[in-house]
Amino acid sequence: MKYTFLLLAFTWASILPAQQELFNGRNLEGWTIYGTEKWYVEEGMLISESGPDEGYGYLATDKHYQDFELTLEFLQESNGNSGVFIRSTVDGTKVSGWQVEVAPKGLHTGGVYESYGRGWLIKPDAAKEEVLKEGEWNTLKIRVMGDQLTSWLNGTEMVSITDEKIGQGKGSIALQIHDGGGIKVKWRNIRVVVPE
Repeated sequence: MKYTFLLLAFTWASILPAQQELFNGRNLEGWTIYGTEKWYVEEGMLISESGPDEGYGYLATDKHYQDFELTLEFLQESNGNSGVFIRSTVDGTKVSGWQVEVAPKGLHTGGVYESYGRGWLIKPDAAKEEVLKEGEWNTLKIRVMGDQLTSWLNGTEMVSITDEKIGQGKGSIALQIHDGGGIKVKWRNIRVVVPE
């Protein structure tokens, strides 16, 4: 078992090039805003904040990503109900794809939710809710290869799921701000690596 794990880790590392910065720390070049919620850059950080409509909002990469490993840091300043979509498309403020949850403690950060579809596909074990650091920066990692999606929060594996529909998905990486108002989340160091 140990040798199998090491071999898989070596295989993954050997097929990935250097990390690519998805967020340049200066502006939203390479991204598109969907909805009326606020997305802006401040002191090198990407800020998402509820807008006047208090609705859903998305910031999606212009480029599509199929298989990849994404890492980013987030800080929940207010409420924090957000998420990271993979292989997603957005029409207005209706999103198709799979969300890796970013939310306050007890609300399944790292779990996988299918919007306008099957709902929750997998939630982290309850004990893992304590991995989230409230009021501090957290590191989220998402690996998507074929029909397998795995998430880590602050170095702890939160969930791993194999799903045929995810395997068939195509689209962007997108950050979400939930509806309801009163939400503010900061993001930084958004990086992706893709297989060659």
